[in-house]
Amino acid sequence: MGIGPTLETERLILRPPRREDFAPWCAMHADADVMRFLGGAQGPELTWRSLCGMTGAWTIEGFSMFSVIEKSTGTWIGRLGPWRPHGWPGTEVGWGLGRSAWGKGYASEGAAAAMDYAVRTLGWTEIIHTILPENIASIRVAERLGSRMLRKVDTVPPFEGQVWDVYGQTAEAWLARAKQG
Repeated sequence: MGIGPTLETERLILRPPRREDFAPWCAMHADADVMRFLGGAQGPELTWRSLCGMTGAWTIEGFSMFSVIEKSTGTWIGRLGPWRPHGWPGTEVGWGLGRSAWGKGYASEGAAAAMDYAVRTLGWTEIIHTILPENIASIRVAERLGSRMLRKVDTVPPFEGQVWDVYGQTAEAWLARAKQG
Protein backbone atom coordinates (compact mmCIF):
# COMPACT_ATOMS: atom_id res chain seq x y z
CA MET A 1 0.00 0.00 0.00
CA GLY A 2 2.94 2.36 0.52
CA ILE A 3 1.28 4.89 2.89
CA GLY A 4 3.99 4.59 5.53
CA PRO A 5 7.08 2.67 6.55
CA THR A 6 7.44 -0.84 7.85
CA LEU A 7 9.53 -1.26 10.99
CA GLU A 8 10.91 -4.54 12.27
CA THR A 9 12.00 -5.62 15.71
CA GLU A 10 13.35 -8.97 16.79
CA ARG A 11 9.86 -10.49 17.01
CA LEU A 12 7.49 -7.99 15.39
CA ILE A 13 6.66 -6.32 12.11
CA LEU A 14 5.08 -2.86 12.45
CA ARG A 15 3.33 -1.72 9.27
CA PRO A 16 0.51 0.63 8.32
CA PRO A 17 -2.94 -0.94 8.70
CA ARG A 18 -4.49 -2.77 5.74
CA ARG A 19 -7.98 -3.90 4.82
CA GLU A 20 -7.19 -7.47 5.84
CA ASP A 21 -6.58 -6.25 9.40
CA PHE A 22 -10.28 -5.47 9.83
CA ALA A 23 -11.39 -8.93 11.04
CA PRO A 24 -8.70 -9.34 13.74
CA TRP A 25 -9.12 -5.67 14.71
CA CYS A 26 -12.84 -6.39 15.20
CA ALA A 27 -12.03 -9.40 17.36
CA MET A 28 -9.74 -7.29 19.55
CA HIS A 29 -12.31 -4.48 19.83
CA ALA A 30 -15.06 -6.97 20.77
CA ASP A 31 -13.07 -8.25 23.77
CA ALA A 32 -14.26 -6.26 26.80
CA ASP A 33 -11.13 -7.09 28.84
CA VAL A 34 -8.80 -5.93 26.07
CA MET A 35 -10.80 -2.75 25.51
CA ARG A 36 -11.35 -1.96 29.22
CA PHE A 37 -8.88 0.95 29.13
CA LEU A 38 -9.25 1.73 25.41
CA GLY A 39 -12.76 3.14 25.32
CA GLY A 40 -14.74 -0.06 25.90
CA ALA A 41 -15.76 -2.91 23.61
CA GLN A 42 -16.87 -1.85 20.16
CA GLY A 43 -18.77 -3.48 17.35
CA PRO A 44 -17.63 -3.65 13.74
CA GLU A 45 -19.19 -0.28 12.84
CA LEU A 46 -17.06 1.70 15.32
CA THR A 47 -14.06 -0.54 14.68
CA TRP A 48 -14.26 0.29 10.96
CA ARG A 49 -14.20 4.00 11.82
CA SER A 50 -11.23 3.47 14.13
CA LEU A 51 -9.29 1.51 11.51
CA CYS A 52 -10.07 4.09 8.83
CA GLY A 53 -9.20 6.99 11.16
CA MET A 54 -5.81 5.50 11.98
CA THR A 55 -5.17 4.64 8.35
CA GLY A 56 -6.29 8.10 7.20
CA ALA A 57 -3.93 9.76 9.68
CA TRP A 58 -1.05 8.34 7.62
CA THR A 59 -2.25 10.52 4.75
CA ILE A 60 -3.24 13.60 6.76
CA GLU A 61 -0.45 13.64 9.39
CA GLY A 62 2.22 11.50 7.77
CA PHE A 63 2.18 9.08 10.71
CA SER A 64 -0.19 6.91 12.70
CA MET A 65 -0.37 3.71 14.64
CA PHE A 66 1.03 0.59 13.01
CA SER A 67 -0.57 -2.80 12.77
CA VAL A 68 1.52 -5.20 14.85
CA ILE A 69 2.32 -8.53 13.22
CA GLU A 70 3.93 -11.36 15.15
CA LYS A 71 6.87 -12.49 12.97
CA SER A 72 6.80 -16.15 14.04
CA THR A 73 3.15 -16.66 13.03
CA GLY A 74 2.29 -13.77 10.67
CA THR A 75 -0.67 -13.03 12.96
CA TRP A 76 -2.08 -9.51 13.50
CA ILE A 77 -1.86 -8.98 17.28
CA GLY A 78 -2.73 -5.31 17.77
CA ARG A 79 -1.88 -1.74 16.97
CA LEU A 80 0.66 0.68 18.38
CA GLY A 81 2.69 3.70 17.47
CA PRO A 82 2.61 7.45 17.01
CA TRP A 83 -0.78 9.07 17.53
CA ARG A 84 -1.96 12.67 17.77
CA PRO A 85 -5.63 13.20 16.90
CA HIS A 86 -7.02 16.71 16.95
CA GLY A 87 -7.19 17.99 20.55
CA TRP A 88 -4.85 15.29 21.92
CA PRO A 89 -2.67 16.34 24.89
CA GLY A 90 0.60 15.76 23.03
CA THR A 91 2.61 13.56 20.70
CA GLU A 92 1.79 10.07 21.88
CA VAL A 93 3.16 6.62 21.26
CA GLY A 94 0.38 4.34 22.40
CA TRP A 95 -0.38 0.63 22.29
CA GLY A 96 -3.28 -1.77 22.31
CA LEU A 97 -2.64 -5.48 21.89
CA GLY A 98 -4.98 -8.44 21.74
CA ARG A 99 -5.12 -10.90 24.60
CA SER A 100 -2.90 -13.47 22.81
CA ALA A 101 -0.04 -10.94 22.88
CA TRP A 102 -0.24 -10.10 26.58
CA GLY A 103 2.67 -10.90 28.88
CA LYS A 104 5.22 -11.42 26.09
CA GLY A 105 6.91 -8.01 26.16
CA TYR A 106 5.50 -7.11 22.74
CA ALA A 107 4.10 -3.74 23.87
CA SER A 108 7.50 -2.62 25.17
CA GLU A 109 9.35 -4.00 22.15
CA GLY A 110 7.03 -2.43 19.60
CA ALA A 111 6.63 0.87 21.45
CA ALA A 112 10.43 1.23 21.70
CA ALA A 113 10.72 0.91 17.91
CA ALA A 114 7.86 3.38 17.44
CA MET A 115 9.43 5.85 19.89
CA ASP A 116 12.74 5.64 18.05
CA TYR A 117 10.88 6.29 14.78
CA ALA A 118 8.96 9.24 16.31
CA VAL A 119 12.14 10.89 17.57
CA ARG A 120 14.58 10.06 14.75
CA THR A 121 12.25 10.28 11.74
CA LEU A 122 9.32 12.46 12.80
CA GLY A 123 11.49 14.81 14.86
CA TRP A 124 9.28 14.71 17.95
CA THR A 125 10.72 16.47 20.99
CA GLU A 126 8.44 14.78 23.54
CA ILE A 127 6.68 11.44 23.63
CA ILE A 128 3.72 10.86 25.91
CA HIS A 129 1.53 7.91 26.83
CA THR A 130 -2.03 8.66 28.02
CA ILE A 131 -2.96 5.99 30.55
CA LEU A 132 -5.93 5.60 32.86
CA PRO A 133 -4.55 5.37 36.44
CA GLU A 134 -5.98 1.88 37.02
CA ASN A 135 -4.23 0.47 33.91
CA ILE A 136 -1.28 -0.97 35.81
CA ALA A 137 0.00 -3.05 32.87
CA SER A 138 0.35 0.01 30.64
CA ILE A 139 1.97 2.01 33.43
CA ARG A 140 4.57 -0.77 33.72
CA VAL A 141 5.18 -0.64 29.95
CA ALA A 142 5.64 3.14 30.09
CA GLU A 143 8.08 2.81 32.98
CA ARG A 144 10.04 0.05 31.20
CA LEU A 145 10.40 2.49 28.30
CA GLY A 146 11.89 5.06 30.67
CA SER A 147 8.82 7.29 30.82
CA ARG A 148 7.67 8.86 34.06
CA MET A 149 4.47 10.47 35.28
CA LEU A 150 4.38 14.04 33.93
CA ARG A 151 0.88 15.37 34.56
CA LYS A 152 -2.84 14.57 34.70
CA VAL A 153 -5.25 15.67 31.96
CA ASP A 154 -8.96 15.35 31.41
CA THR A 155 -9.79 12.80 28.74
CA VAL A 156 -10.82 14.24 25.39
CA PRO A 157 -13.89 13.35 23.31
CA PRO A 158 -15.06 10.70 22.80
CA PHE A 159 -13.51 9.59 26.12
CA GLU A 160 -14.67 12.52 28.27
CA GLY A 161 -15.47 12.07 31.93
CA GLN A 162 -12.20 10.51 33.08
CA VAL A 163 -8.67 11.68 33.85
CA TRP A 164 -5.55 10.31 32.17
CA ASP A 165 -2.15 10.06 33.76
CA VAL A 166 0.29 11.34 31.16
CA TYR A 167 3.58 9.50 31.23
CA GLY A 168 6.40 10.54 28.96
CA GLN A 169 9.88 11.76 28.30
CA THR A 170 11.82 14.14 26.10
CA ALA A 171 13.46 13.04 22.88
CA GLU A 172 16.78 13.84 24.52
CA ALA A 173 16.06 11.43 27.38
CA TRP A 174 14.93 8.73 24.92
CA LEU A 175 18.06 9.07 22.78
CA ALA A 176 20.32 9.00 25.86
CA ARG A 177 18.59 5.82 27.03
CA ALA A 178 18.83 4.21 23.58
CA LYS A 179 22.55 5.06 23.44
CA GLN A 180 23.12 3.27 26.78
CA GLY A 181 21.12 0.20 25.83
